Amino acid sequence: MRRAIKLFVTGLFFAAMVSAVALLAPKPLAHALSTVPRVTEQASVDFKRDIEPIFAASCYQCHGPKKAAGQLRLDVKATAMKGGISGANIIPGNSKASTLLKRILGEGGEARMPLGGEALKAEQIELIRKWIDQGAQWPEANNSQLSTLNSQLPMHWAYVKPVRPALPQVKNQSWVRNPIDAFVLARLEKEGLTPSAEASKETLLRRVYLDLIGLPPTVKEMDEFLADKSPDAYEKVVDRLLASPHYGERWARPWLDLARYADSNGYEKDNLRVMWKYRDWVINALNADLPFDQFTIEQISGDMLPNPTIDQKIATGFHRNTQLNTEGGVDPEAARHEVIVDRVNTTATVWLGSTMGCAQCHNHKYDPFSQRDYYKLYSFFDNSAYQIQGSEAFSRVANEPTLELPTPDQEVKRKGLNDQITKLETTLKTQTPELDAAQAQWEKEILAEPAKWTVLDPSEFKSTGGTTLTKLEDKSLLASGKDPEFDEYIIKTKLPLNKLSALRLEAMPDKSLPRGGPGRDLYGNFILSTIEVTANGQPLKFTDGGWDDGLSKIDTKSFFNYEMLNVSDRPRGWLINAMNDETRMMRQAAFALDKTFVTDKPVELTIRLRFLAGGLCQGIGRLRLSATDSDAPLKLVNVPAALKLVMAKSARSEKEKRDLSSNFRSTTPLLKAERDQLKDLQDVAKNLGIVTALVLQEKSGYDRPSSWVRERGNFTSHGEKVYAGTPSALPPMPESAPANRLGLAKWLVDTDNPLTARVAVNRYWEQFFGRGIVETAEDFGTQSSAPSHPELLDWLATEFMNPS
Repeated sequence: MRRAIKLFVTGLFFAAMVSAVALLAPKPLAHALSTVPRVTEQASVDFKRDIEPIFAASCYQCHGPKKAAGQLRLDVKATAMKGGISGANIIPGNSKASTLLKRILGEGGEARMPLGGEALKAEQIELIRKWIDQGAQWPEANNSQLSTLNSQLPMHWAYVKPVRPALPQVKNQSWVRNPIDAFVLARLEKEGLTPSAEASKETLLRRVYLDLIGLPPTVKEMDEFLADKSPDAYEKVVDRLLASPHYGERWARPWLDLARYADSNGYEKDNLRVMWKYRDWVINALNADLPFDQFTIEQISGDMLPNPTIDQKIATGFHRNTQLNTEGGVDPEAARHEVIVDRVNTTATVWLGSTMGCAQCHNHKYDPFSQRDYYKLYSFFDNSAYQIQGSEAFSRVANEPTLELPTPDQEVKRKGLNDQITKLETTLKTQTPELDAAQAQWEKEILAEPAKWTVLDPSEFKSTGGTTLTKLEDKSLLASGKDPEFDEYIIKTKLPLNKLSALRLEAMPDKSLPRGGPGRDLYGNFILSTIEVTANGQPLKFTDGGWDDGLSKIDTKSFFNYEMLNVSDRPRGWLINAMNDETRMMRQAAFALDKTFVTDKPVELTIRLRFLAGGLCQGIGRLRLSATDSDAPLKLVNVPAALKLVMAKSARSEKEKRDLSSNFRSTTPLLKAERDQLKDLQDVAKNLGIVTALVLQEKSGYDRPSSWVRERGNFTSHGEKVYAGTPSALPPMPESAPANRLGLAKWLVDTDNPLTARVAVNRYWEQFFGRGIVETAEDFGTQSSAPSHPELLDWLATEFMNPS
């Protein structure tokens, strides 16, 4: 790659950049530049370069492969010359008699074409007129290379393998320093122009510094260059800059843009991720002058190379730069589908300069790529390894591999820590006779806890949101009727105790509720945002609490502080997940006071339950309140609700036994020292500061990667099954290439591939001059800008592939 860069900066075309930029701009833009005269009558108009792009952009919609209005098609030479129902369309050598030009101009009382579209510009009309008058030369397509998608389409220039052209002959041969100069000067001489004068040494040095390392020269460096009178003074500067570490940093920037490099996931919270190892790999690869084919292969499939190095695995981070949606409620398979779509589209854009994304939902409208072609490419990436991780109901993510990169010292420390952690984990997973006896006593105590609570009898109750509350025989309240987005239950009751240490709230199932409850949302869930209690009008203060079915621990700072809750538009509190319940279960929450409330007279409690989560979840469907004077009220909620049901069983399955024992071991004082020690060791291991990198890894197995065509692009609508392969309009994969990502990478950089080298050198040109030889650097399809200098583009492409 470095040799290609050096070619650009060592020719006189670089030193005389003003004329070069003006001349090498795409033709319509070049006409607008004052340094270039308008094309003379004698200048040849090229169909592929000048005319076909106009037809594709303005005519094919009505007169192309999808539609032939007036029986006229302009995408095929024979039908275009023959014309439609209006007769001969193009008469070579006679633009005045050609119907095509008359309709474009709107002559003879006919509607001006394109019908309903923007009229062609004067420069475009002039090009068409000159093309017809010069004989309407239209090269025949190479039918052996035509796409099977539409065999009537002429072969687009970008899909024909580049052939190395001979260097053009020039009059002023002394001006030529390298082959690119010959192409530049030939065009200048053809247009009757002379090159601009070579830039001053000051300008040239600043120009090459900014282009090669992105930094201006220092005063000292400028003085040294001006003082160097040797004939190779400039070449020495170029070689020094190419060897500078800043070279890799400057040229990594445009590549990282193509790789959509980011240090965060995008979407929702935009959480951070560790990607800098991939960034450093790109910089180091450029500074090491890694050949472009190897540069490509390692990024697409470095993990699949024989005995891949750590760096080759890190290189696959190219395709871990996709956005990652970890928002709660996202279908992980749908999110992964979007990731793979991004990988297909990015690969096609970066290496093929093709808008393959158009074929995700249907056959490409303009280019010879079918939807089937798209999902053949998709199959290469659908074979990468991943695991669905996270909660069953919230934030489930398709996680791909992470590579840990410890230093030797970190590896030694980690191994020692892991050995200790493994021993402790084994201890904490082992049930002993001593633990069996302790567990039996623990179960008795848990089952006896409800007897320590006294059920409260509501005397008054209402909902501020319009919910109907009805008291049942067991003193519970059943919600019905209106189901508001925000609600508050206000309940009054007499305290039957002289002392109060905590309140219990039971959320109970009921057949009248959605899916049996206990909540009122579609799945039987609810979120209690906060609770407030007063005794005879005086507020009681809660400092702790918990529940036996929660997705997160209680945050007492927010749950017991209504003012803080008002700041949040989506407060979290007691949230249950009843979606996967096989049996509707009662859940319990307990809220402990900061100190025991003592009274010797009747007390009226007013309890306010607020449901502020909005559309996320509604209120509790059936609830019951209780009070206790117990010194350890939270013991009631130390065990998950599902395991309390297991405790009540006389016969338990092996899984139930394991789950119950595991929960006991996680709380018993007998193992507290081991649990504390394990946590400390895990914290130390976590804080070792081991660097990680996001990488790709192939699934295990030997089956050829495959996937399904997604009808209309919908990932759930599986159509035809297809196997990994390349687009049928392009040369096939080499026979020696495996049908996986490694084979895809080798196909991308195969010398028979007509696109990759052209796309790469065009981007380099764009970096130097602000626009490429093909102005649409991301699109080399039929809707793209034609190359301003096709021979130069092909010479650069073939030189890039075969530098020797």
